[in-house]
Amino acid sequence: MDEELLDTLKRLARAIAAQFGPNCEVVVHDLTGGDPENTIALIENGHVSNRSVGRGSSHIALEAIKAIKAEKPLADHYDYLTKTADGRILRSGTVYINDSSGKPAGIFSINFDLTPLMMAKSALDSLVRSENGSGEPERIPTNVNELLDDLLERSVQLIGKPVAMMNKDDKVRAIRYLNDAGAMLITRSGDKIASYFSISKYTLYSYLDSGGKS
Repeated sequence: MDEELLDTLKRLARAIAAQFGPNCEVVVHDLTGGDPENTIALIENGHVSNRSVGRGSSHIALEAIKAIKAEKPLADHYDYLTKTADGRILRSGTVYINDSSGKPAGIFSINFDLTPLMMAKSALDSLVRSENGSGEPERIPTNVNELLDDLLERSVQLIGKPVAMMNKDDKVRAIRYLNDAGAMLITRSGDKIASYFSISKYTLYSYLDSGGKS
């Protein structure tokens, strides 16, 4: 990412973190390298999600890199819930940053820890009600192994049955979901995915090439 742009984002991150206090994490992901394993260029209040510069990944960053490679548009995403590895609930917002040519270069994210308010809610549940209580908050992984594990769990949820009960068509669907989600961009993910579905790497790539056809 351009140093001048990165410096501007760094000052914005510091200002927001200072304004809203230690429960407000601000993260800037650099997408220009195309490496989903090392996107965090700067972070304020990283203790919120237990991440630091050069350490930690994100579903948002992985999906963005996948979209950039496919030349698909990226839309900002506001006011959604995420979850840390230790179970804290965060209110998050994501803005995509473009370079001077208009191409996506980074992500500016704000994650505000709602845990103290959620604890108060449990004590005052009759007074404090969630307006958007449906669905499970997305967990924020601290490394690419957790990110891949999350994607594997989602693929199983998509099929609706454990791997041991999946037939070939089920596994093809699950593996193509992983590919669409960008899992294959993660280093050595093919070995783990093949092992997880009890197939060879040759079979894994044949499933991807077949498009689900027998």
